[in-house]
Amino acid sequence: MNTLRKEYKQIARTKVQKDFKATMMLEAAVFKSARDFLEGQGYIEMFPPRIVRASGACENIDTLFEVSVDGEKKWFKNETGKPVNAYLAQTGQLFLEAFVPELKKVYCVGPSFRAEPKVDNRHLTEFKMIEIEFEGGFEKLLDTVQATIYQIAQYVTRQANLHPQNYGLNEEGIKRLQETPANFARLTYDQAIETLQELGEKVSWGDDISSHREQLLVQSIGNIPLFITHFPDPMWQHGKELEVEKFFNMLPDEKNPGRVLSADLILPGAGESVGAAARIHDVDVMIDRLEKSKMYKRLVSKGGGLDDFSWYINQLRARGSVPHAGCGFGMARIIQWICGKDNIHDCLNFPQHRGYLI
Repeated sequence: MNTLRKEYKQIARTKVQKDFKATMMLEAAVFKSARDFLEGQGYIEMFPPRIVRASGACENIDTLFEVSVDGEKKWFKNETGKPVNAYLAQTGQLFLEAFVPELKKVYCVGPSFRAEPKVDNRHLTEFKMIEIEFEGGFEKLLDTVQATIYQIAQYVTRQANLHPQNYGLNEEGIKRLQETPANFARLTYDQAIETLQELGEKVSWGDDISSHREQLLVQSIGNIPLFITHFPDPMWQHGKELEVEKFFNMLPDEKNPGRVLSADLILPGAGESVGAAARIHDVDVMIDRLEKSKMYKRLVSKGGGLDDFSWYINQLRARGSVPHAGCGFGMARIIQWICGKDNIHDCLNFPQHRGYLI
């Protein structure tokens, strides 16, 4: 009996070691392929700070992790010596944007921290992102996102074919990845809502598209990556309260009033994996939209304000800006798509969420 127990423990230990290694190798391959592709396109890596003010938030201020030292929240001070709140960064977007006029193409790799209350198969409180910003427009942005994901799929396929034992992918998984099309499907937000209604979903224009409904849309177009584009402009008077909420500096679409030049990339099984948009480059328009946004109202209720964005505003006024666009690649969900697993926690060695902290 003792011998059997020892053998069982050894088998279990070997399996864990193999899974651990394969997960790490796969993650390394995904990041390497993305970095190699972007740098081959002329992108320069930057290193934004990770303890920031509210300018390091995505659209939901409420999910910021606040930094305190010995219980003192306003431990840091701003350039004038005023004590200020500090947070763990969710995005390096504005830091990248500030350097686009001079460097043209920039990117960063780093953690994103979100106080995500949900403990489910999709959400994490800490995950890695690759973010890009470049001088250019919306169509170029979609092409770049598409090409980056395609190159990741092709690179991982080649590596897995050469060393299948190293990446934890079976033949079916490799074949599925190899068949990733070079051109992804596209639906506007309006078309997505109409499609869901045709599928029998009780959804209205202005609603957020749930993860379940994202997958219904993906299935309806053949289980390939899908861009949902041209979301409602939160500053437009639509005559109803919008459930779907986007970042304040997304560029309105001149050809399609009431919409912004934005896109979410939905990957089969993994859901929304990339958020992308053309950016507003007029500083006065940007400030006006910021102050009218839901994000700003929540920030003010927490004691913040325009001062949280002063460094960014000052950079724009001093250096000017150019038409530009960018996105954030949620790398954990991209890895989940590659693995073909239902639970994002099964695709990472260190999945951090509210219900589990290492």
